[in-house]
Amino acid sequence: MEHRTRSVGIVGVGNVGVAGAYALYLREACEELVLVDMNKARAEGEALDLMHGQGLTGRMQVSAGEFSDLARCQVIVVTAGVGQKSGESRLELLENNAKVFKSIADQLDRYAPSAIVVVASNPVDVLTFMLQELSQRPKHRIIGTGTMLDTSRLKTLLGEMYQVDPQSVHGYILGEHGDSELAAWSTVSIGGLAIQGQTVFGVSYSASRLEELAESVKQAAYKIIEGKGYTNLAIGVVIARLVEAILDDSKTVLPVSVRLSGEYQLSNVALSLPACIGLKGVEKLIELPLESEELAALQKSGETMRESLSKIGF
Repeated sequence: MEHRTRSVGIVGVGNVGVAGAYALYLREACEELVLVDMNKARAEGEALDLMHGQGLTGRMQVSAGEFSDLARCQVIVVTAGVGQKSGESRLELLENNAKVFKSIADQLDRYAPSAIVVVASNPVDVLTFMLQELSQRPKHRIIGTGTMLDTSRLKTLLGEMYQVDPQSVHGYILGEHGDSELAAWSTVSIGGLAIQGQTVFGVSYSASRLEELAESVKQAAYKIIEGKGYTNLAIGVVIARLVEAILDDSKTVLPVSVRLSGEYQLSNVALSLPACIGLKGVEKLIELPLESEELAALQKSGETMRESLSKIGF
């Protein structure tokens, strides 16, 4: 079988785009990176900076390009858009970033119609749905990073609380990547032990303490933005992990922003839910047996997203 170069394009070489490129580079997730940005000089500078690390990592072709150069990419990551300001909700970003996405959609369809598109711009759930509507490619080939970051934040905090490796914590933050998200505690376990309602590893169950953790996850981005002006490092790792799952065809289950068509009694909206990810994009959407309160919170999150979509005519 003829070898095909694992090529990834990144549209938008701001703080998040650069972090995603850097994470992909360090993890050697692909063989070629194409950076596309309105500021060509910035893209060229970032590409050259990354290339200079090859003597310490491994060989990877990194270049600045145009939309036409994305034709050879299997995966394209969209991080373009206006960044989130201190005190600003992700949904308040909507109007400006919606305009950006309308201009990007045509270019991606023209030059890279067969690529899988990963959306990392915020508000990610709304923009994922919007791009699915604007693009001609199958909707399961447009995936948002969703609550992968929120879930990682939760696992990190629970790892500290229970004194275990965060990767040994299983469970999900679901819904919007934002203020209406929910921690699905019924899905959370450590080493096969559900944490809800019982003592695990000597730590007694406390509903109030867990809710504090969930609130900390919601407020994390605002706290980081207050301190450094933007978030980029952890979402960069999220981007790399999702791209790896696609290119490796690993069938990994990840909480990503996907289109719903009746699942969880929700339709015509994109929300973050566990989905099986592979070379075809979203290959299967997992329907969790959520508790009634969790399902109600998820549906409320869906309503919030639908209201936002209606504001931009979708």
